[in-house]
Amino acid sequence: MAGIFQAVSMAMAAAALSGGFAVPASAAAFRSEYTVSYLGLTIARSHFESTFDGNRFKVSGSMSSAGIAQIFDDTKGTVTARGRFAGAGPLPDDFVTNYTSGDKKKKTQIGFAGGNVSKVVNIPPLKKRGRDWVKVADADLRAVTDPLSGTLIRADSAEKVCGRTVKMFDGEMRANLVLDYVSKGPVSLPGYSGEAVTCRARFVPVAGYKKGHRSIEYLKNRSKIAISFAPIGTTGVYAPVRATVGTQIGTITIEARKFEAVN
Repeated sequence: MAGIFQAVSMAMAAAALSGGFAVPASAAAFRSEYTVSYLGLTIARSHFESTFDGNRFKVSGSMSSAGIAQIFDDTKGTVTARGRFAGAGPLPDDFVTNYTSGDKKKKTQIGFAGGNVSKVVNIPPLKKRGRDWVKVADADLRAVTDPLSGTLIRADSAEKVCGRTVKMFDGEMRANLVLDYVSKGPVSLPGYSGEAVTCRARFVPVAGYKKGHRSIEYLKNRSKIAISFAPIGTTGVYAPVRATVGTQIGTITIEARKFEAVN
């Protein structure tokens, strides 16, 4: 159980769910709430608020430990992403996350320019890595998004939400998430009732990780990941409402409890 939060963090990144889920330019503001559960027990909760002005977006959120997870170090964090929509996906401007677990604090700030990473700040600085570390090259940081902006998908239909590769960088790890279509079906929750599309997701580490790391190898070769997306109005933007991620310690489930526009 002590490794749950490490697994959750990795799972959310793998599922492009390390942050909140935003809405298109047709809505001025949006609020969403999510739970993270393990073996049917809630271990974390998150809240997100999004605002839009034309094609511009800003998403801010927070996450904290809950339920049985509170017997370990108190864990909480905040995240913010800003950018604009361009074509089928977002072009982020900046991404900032602050994370605290017990007495350990970490901050990551990423700047973007034209879809490429232009600046990375980690506080405290990343530790020196060994020879088995896959280094991040300059080419790896081109045409990428942060994990939060990466959840924004524009598509002409539900079937076209899948069939794409999401390229993410979180300040240390560079990874791809390959989405393939599985099915469509109804979903109902506060703020939304209608159809959702489910994609099978394959996690592909690119750089910024240790070769042979068991958790990474499991996510890459054995994990079963599924993400369900729901449309926001008639604007053609889809956002995740549910994800399941297989990890070494069991299946992590991330599920929306509220998904509504703010008047």
